[in-house]
Amino acid sequence: MPRFFVSMPLIAGTSCSLPEPVARHIQVLRLQSGDPITLFNGEGGEYNATLLELGKKHAFAQLDTFVARELETPYRLTLAQGIAGGDKMDWLIEKAVELGVTRIAPLTALKSVVRLQGERAQKRRDHWQALTEAACEQCGRNRVPPVDPVSDLAGWLSGLEEQHGLRLMLSPRGGQRFDTLPLTAPEAPITILIGPEGGLSDSEEALATTYGFTPLGLGARILRTETAGIALLAALAARWGGW
Repeated sequence: MPRFFVSMPLIAGTSCSLPEPVARHIQVLRLQSGDPITLFNGEGGEYNATLLELGKKHAFAQLDTFVARELETPYRLTLAQGIAGGDKMDWLIEKAVELGVTRIAPLTALKSVVRLQGERAQKRRDHWQALTEAACEQCGRNRVPPVDPVSDLAGWLSGLEEQHGLRLMLSPRGGQRFDTLPLTAPEAPITILIGPEGGLSDSEEALATTYGFTPLGLGARILRTETAGIALLAALAARWGGW
């Protein structure tokens, strides 16, 4: 059944006007009045609904029943990712959402190829947030991970809460191996830090360790920035019951 994210209150037993982008998506899918759809607003659960009326730029739906359905992982994980160039960042964010990440922090670092500031940074953030919504529509999640504002690494580190939780930093020089991680998911938040193309500098890794990040290695092969995080998220899902 087609699923659509709508950033608005939803109440079972009522009808609502759907946002224009959703109406356009419905047109592209060639849905018709009377067709069943699923709506969710990111607050948890989803609504079975029926299309009532369709136009070129508008659509109305009847919200039938609420379903308390959740597909979240049993752990809370923030992916702090050095911004990758080209389409890599888009692909990475989409796959990270599918793998259960609960927050995304896009970062600039010394070796970053892409540097975003001001209005350009805000536009990219809005674009990435839209990608998380679309990924949730596709994979069945009903809670949309937020994308934080673009930040430089040092500024982001200084803004972290004192409660550390589990903080891991992927590094080719990482002294801790994956198989030494806990066998069950920690209750405290988990943060994964990954550098951009070219990785984090020695000074950046040293700074991150002062904020409680442990350098973690994933073996002898050097992974690209868009591969490393996805590989680790998938491995953690297998280890901690995230599937």
